[in-house]
Amino acid sequence: MRVSREVAEENRKKVVSAASHLFREHGYDGIGVANLMKAVGLTHGGFYKQFQDKAALVAEATEAALAENRKKWEDVIAASDDAPGEVIARSYLTPLHIENRSDGCCYAALAAEAPRQGGKVQEAFAEALEASVDLLAGPDGNRNEAMRQLSTMVGALILARAVGSEALAQDLLDAAKQKP
Repeated sequence: MRVSREVAEENRKKVVSAASHLFREHGYDGIGVANLMKAVGLTHGGFYKQFQDKAALVAEATEAALAENRKKWEDVIAASDDAPGEVIARSYLTPLHIENRSDGCCYAALAAEAPRQGGKVQEAFAEALEASVDLLAGPDGNRNEAMRQLSTMVGALILARAVGSEALAQDLLDAAKQKP
């Protein structure tokens, strides 16, 4: 049975959204096409009507996850009078973010896997990184300092997720919040 163009587009958006969350939770290779499509209530065969292959979905879902990161940061910045770097660090370096991989930072969840995914995924990360550095730096900020802060925050989150100790994880988050 054929679906309308609108329904097909809505289905595509559901798949991309689900993939962006599932990839962050399980990694790019941790979820297959069949399980992804099952998660959104669609058939495995329907995937290939929407996407050329999994690599195409990986690139699109990564772009969506990175755009979601950027939107969260823009919202946090807009809601505060504090310096962008300070307000982002407060919202980013939290125990909730440690636990919430599927809705959390795409950098912390997938950046280590990006080189194995090819050029389109790496281009998405590069573009998003530039935008993130601009957000952290603010209009009058220091680009190098913003890069240092971004690297520190992402690294602290990755390590905090890895250690399995709430106390050590909190120490890592607290250390990353401190200015050099």
